[in-house]
Amino acid sequence: MLLHVVPLADWSADPTAPYAPASLAAEGFVHCSADEPAALAIADGPYRAVPGPLLVLVIDESLLGGEVRWEGSAGRLFPHVYGPIERAAVTAVLEVRRDADGRARELTPRP
Repeated sequence: MLLHVVPLADWSADPTAPYAPASLAAEGFVHCSADEPAALAIADGPYRAVPGPLLVLVIDESLLGGEVRWEGSAGRLFPHVYGPIERAAVTAVLEVRRDADGRARELTPRP
C-alpha cells in the first residue's frame, strides 16, 4: 500500500474524476509515502501550514493505471505514481490528527 497526504478540499474537489494533484502537472508524478511515519512527517512538514483537515489516502498499487517508481530524495526512496490516482485504487481514507500546536500526531480512520 502507498500513502498520499492531501488536503480535504483537494480530495473532495471532483469526486467523479481521478485525483490529479498539482504535482502531477508540475513534476509528472504524484508524491507518495511507504509508511505511516513518513506520511506523518510530510503532514508535519510541507503540509503543516495548510488550513483545514488533512487526509491520507491509502492506495492499492495494484489498482493503479500509472506506473509506480521508487525514487530517491534526501537519501531515501519514495514511491512516485506517474499518473492520476484512480478513486477505485483508494482503499481507505485516514485523517491526520494534529495537536494544539498543529503538529501531526497520528492517523485515524475517517468515516
